[in-house]
Amino acid sequence: MNFSISTSVFATAVGMTDRAINASSPQPSLRGIKIQAVNDSLILTGSNADISIMKTLHSDEENNLTIVEEGTILIESKYLLDIVRKMDSSIMTIEVIDGALTRFSGDRAVFKINGLNALDYPTIDFSKPGDTVTMPCSMLKDIIEQTTFATALKETRPVLTGVNFRLDDHILRCTGTDSYRLAKKTFPFNVDGSFNVTIPSRTLNDVKATMLDQGEEVIEISLSDKKAQFNIEDMVLQTRLLDGTFPDVDRLIPSSFDYVLSINRNELIRSIDRTTFIRSDNMSINRLQCSENEVILTSKSQEIGESRENLDCTFKGNDLDISFSGNYVIDAARALRGENITVNFSGDMRPFVLKDEDDESVIQLVLPLRTYN
Repeated sequence: MNFSISTSVFATAVGMTDRAINASSPQPSLRGIKIQAVNDSLILTGSNADISIMKTLHSDEENNLTIVEEGTILIESKYLLDIVRKMDSSIMTIEVIDGALTRFSGDRAVFKINGLNALDYPTIDFSKPGDTVTMPCSMLKDIIEQTTFATALKETRPVLTGVNFRLDDHILRCTGTDSYRLAKKTFPFNVDGSFNVTIPSRTLNDVKATMLDQGEEVIEISLSDKKAQFNIEDMVLQTRLLDGTFPDVDRLIPSSFDYVLSINRNELIRSIDRTTFIRSDNMSINRLQCSENEVILTSKSQEIGESRENLDCTFKGNDLDISFSGNYVIDAARALRGENITVNFSGDMRPFVLKDEDDESVIQLVLPLRTYN
């Protein structure tokens, strides 16, 4: 195999494909990126058995891809990334010179790397699973940014480490929760049929990082009961779905509220952020005391100290005294987009909901904390 290509284009493609690689995989071949040069195209494949990515580069004026000899190589990803990021020229040449020994050369620098056996690379089925729907890239980006942060980090309950996508009666509901907070986006989706799948948050963030800012307007999503696949013109990313039944979270969302706090979104974020250095048991806990005359945000720790701030907002309802994780509320407020939001309460120990005054499609729910003041 022998080809030359724009170094920057190749480095970007390698970086995208590397997101599927587990550098410590017990299977040596899965630590590598497979590179195929065939029919004036370069195909890069990476996988960790759960997530697989295939990136295709077609020869054009931008990438300056010139294939002298077709072939396939498998190079350990961490070495490949290091080489392409440090290459000293705008065009680089990659050539297999002896078996799996591969030479990478630029204007002055030359690297020789022992590749892996490409025949050991597992066969990955990139055929489209099940039914396919299309979605604007901007819509999927909003879903990811407004839900994934609320999913669980620990795999105690694996199904909570992903976002649940449920389509019924032309309504798509996308929900993420870690049992302490919940993020949900609901909107009309003019597609016949139904599905209920949970996609790992890591996969969704990889989709956002590699596929949604590439100039494409729409993305194809293909779903089966085991796999989800995302397609744009020159890239495919697929993932295993999370097993298990996603919890019925709708029952957690209050149907009515007795107290409503209206506030500028950035003002709420800044006010809480000013207190986040005060932590108890490695958690930032805020107390909100609301009355008709004033709304006071406090935070205190016996070891560090305390803070107190009067919020510039409006409050409707009887007096309320409630405590919560400041970081969770900041995350929820940042996921909303409008200038002004409402924080809706139904009791001092009931979940409360943040909403955008101009966008009813998103709700952010946070559970309060029990404190002893």
